[in-house]
Amino acid sequence: LVPAREARHAPFPESLDPRLAAALRMRGIERLYSHQRAAWDHVQAGRHVVVVTPTASGKTLCYNLPVLQSALEGPSKALYLFPTKALAQDQVAELLEINRAGDLGVRACTFDGDTPGDARRAVRTHGDIVVTNPDMLHGGILPHHTKWAQFFESLRYVVIDELHTYRGVFGSHVANLLRRFARICRFYDARPTFILCSATIANPQALAEGLLGQPVTSVTESGAPSGRKHLLVWN
Repeated sequence: LVPAREARHAPFPESLDPRLAAALRMRGIERLYSHQRAAWDHVQAGRHVVVVTPTASGKTLCYNLPVLQSALEGPSKALYLFPTKALAQDQVAELLEINRAGDLGVRACTFDGDTPGDARRAVRTHGDIVVTNPDMLHGGILPHHTKWAQFFESLRYVVIDELHTYRGVFGSHVANLLRRFARICRFYDARPTFILCSATIANPQALAEGLLGQPVTSVTESGAPSGRKHLLVWN
């Protein structure tokens, strides 16, 4: 028997933009879970962070909050990497909902193989948050980085969700891709903070550090509530 666990909460950060706080309240969020606040604190301190908590524990806010806050404060761009187009589209829909709730004016766009040619320039120049996948980063962004100069010069955050999918041979490819990406960032004098999220895995910090080649702080204690669970072993 695994007993039920009460939620552990933390207040909104004092520095949170009032428009963003109002958008959260309109969606029924009056305070954060403890892991969401821990991720915020690490990110604000400039640390790369990996968040590993159960499904439906609110990991999305761990990266959307600092990214949206930064976009509201001034010229700030973010790149979101998802392994599939479907996940990328879900994330853009989530961002647009928060955007509408608080009338934030933050522009979130997908950039993948389905993005029309005439829309790609608008994404490069006007997108505050660009949501894409490793294949598109490899073939559609890095080889043409001079067209993305404006984006790279203001790049502050890189979000890598579904971290657990980047293992084995695929993970090795993505690790090399991220090293190419880091060299391009340095060319434009960009030093983005990485926020990684994953389903529950045994070695999230080691996996994140292997992908990035940099130290990463882990947040693994979930503040979300959970119901009582009975574990049955059937032979």
